[in-house]
Amino acid sequence: MALTRDELAARVARELPDGSYVNLGIGLPTLVPNFIPDGVFVTLQSENAGKETVTLLAGASYFDSATSFGMIRGGHIDVAVLGAMQVSAGGDLANWMIPGKVVKGMGGAMDLVHGAKRVLVMMEHTARNGSPKIVTDCSLPLTGRACVQRIITDLAVIDVEPDGLVLRELAPGVSLEQVQQQTEPPLRLDL
Repeated sequence: MALTRDELAARVARELPDGSYVNLGIGLPTLVPNFIPDGVFVTLQSENAGKETVTLLAGASYFDSATSFGMIRGGHIDVAVLGAMQVSAGGDLANWMIPGKVVKGMGGAMDLVHGAKRVLVMMEHTARNGSPKIVTDCSLPLTGRACVQRIITDLAVIDVEPDGLVLRELAPGVSLEQVQQQTEPPLRLDL
């Protein structure tokens, strides 16, 4: 059984350290704030709030894109939670376009993958056509090279390490064989 979108968001929320500054990408990452554990305080930073409706809490602020990118480029973001179309065995990220599709702009992900202290990818393990999204080498245009530290999918939690991908967790009811079958590069096991 794969995790639901809400279960996936709850699992990612557990990765956010108390007191951290967190940028959430568009799509699945916008679900994460609904599952931040009680007693954990994070400051969320997002350009256009991921195009979602938000509820402002005391201390919230609005600022222009120049200030937003100053925060990102200045190394003030502790964790970036981004979606992906592909992640390579070396931690390369492709998340901004599919050739032949209309693109409104690449957004801030290229800055985030270099400015954030930690980059987490949150995604479904496979594409709609069933093909692996965790690949040996990305075939889509890159957002950044060797920038992803952890991949959290509806099937597993996988760390990107210098000598390859390490499987840290399986979703309940998901087998190692199922995850490896849907992952192009080999996985080392460390559960």
